[in-house]
Amino acid sequence: MTEPHNLPPAPGLADTTLRQIVHVSIGGKRLRVQFSNAFGTAPLKLNAAHIAVSAGNSAIKPETDRALTFHGQPSVIIPTGAMMVSDPIDFDLAPLSDLVVTIHINDPSTVITGHPGSRCTSYVQAGNAVAAADLSTAATTEHWYYLSGVDVLTTNTAAAVAILGDSITDGRGSTTDANRHWPDNLARRLQTNPHTNRVAVLNHGIGGNALLRGGLGPNALARLDRDVLAQPGVRWLIVLEGINDLGGKVSAHDLIAAYEQVIIRARDRNIRVYGATIMPCGQSFYFNPELEAARQTVNHWVRTSGAFDAVIDMDAATRDPHNPTDLVAAVHGGDHLHPNDEGYRIMANAVNLKLFTRR
Repeated sequence: MTEPHNLPPAPGLADTTLRQIVHVSIGGKRLRVQFSNAFGTAPLKLNAAHIAVSAGNSAIKPETDRALTFHGQPSVIIPTGAMMVSDPIDFDLAPLSDLVVTIHINDPSTVITGHPGSRCTSYVQAGNAVAAADLSTAATTEHWYYLSGVDVLTTNTAAAVAILGDSITDGRGSTTDANRHWPDNLARRLQTNPHTNRVAVLNHGIGGNALLRGGLGPNALARLDRDVLAQPGVRWLIVLEGINDLGGKVSAHDLIAAYEQVIIRARDRNIRVYGATIMPCGQSFYFNPELEAARQTVNHWVRTSGAFDAVIDMDAATRDPHNPTDLVAAVHGGDHLHPNDEGYRIMANAVNLKLFTRR
């Protein structure tokens, strides 16, 4: 549920056009869009929805603008707690492009399903302007609302890696509108390799999230089905969660048990699970000797237990070699917890692309 300080700016979402931009990983010739009313307290009506290729800021390339339908109709009512997927539509989508999703909505409530940490500007304008070439007078906000995913329908050689994470995966500290989250950087790397350029990247990081408890939003165990297991085409899962659990005083024992639950449930769906070590947080507001001892215990288990199908050692990639309880200075964005753009590039480079060749 969207917190009060993350609600849309005036004019709000009553009789409003909402334009949002998403950065896709793979391309294709056919797609559909997911909309969610997961946290709403009443049915939600989308009066109209369009997609187009971005021309920068709030502008679209008009020749690419297409209306979405739902069971052949231009509008849809999404039940309380549910999601809806649009009808598939022919659309020439290039890899790593910015796709614009514009909806006309009438939701005067303050109980809104949203994603506060988009690091991407959205545009809010009164009235119905879903097909407008530009929304130059719109109010802006760095949040997403109702939009929960874009499914690119492509060949059967394509597959997806889902990333379950917190604010580090959500990209806190990265440059707004630059698509420099570490999953974005991973998607770019995958595209440059002919053996992995059909691998989509699904970023399911939520700022403040925890694997078990102590964070914001539904914990990762609670959202695993919706955000990973129910997503089409997922063949691999990367788990980079835990620092917020440790900050909430979850024990290493309980955190390891939570990892094991993720592994069991994902493998039941034939998904390979890769464990990422928890990165250093020395000098941050979280840091204390007890947390550091628990982090070392968890990371030792991730590296040596054999529970995961592979290990991605984000700790080794980002720590200060002279003070391994801290992030190296070039990586952190100032709070000693979240990386900067360079840090997110280094994290993506720590991932072995051979993990995503089909077996």
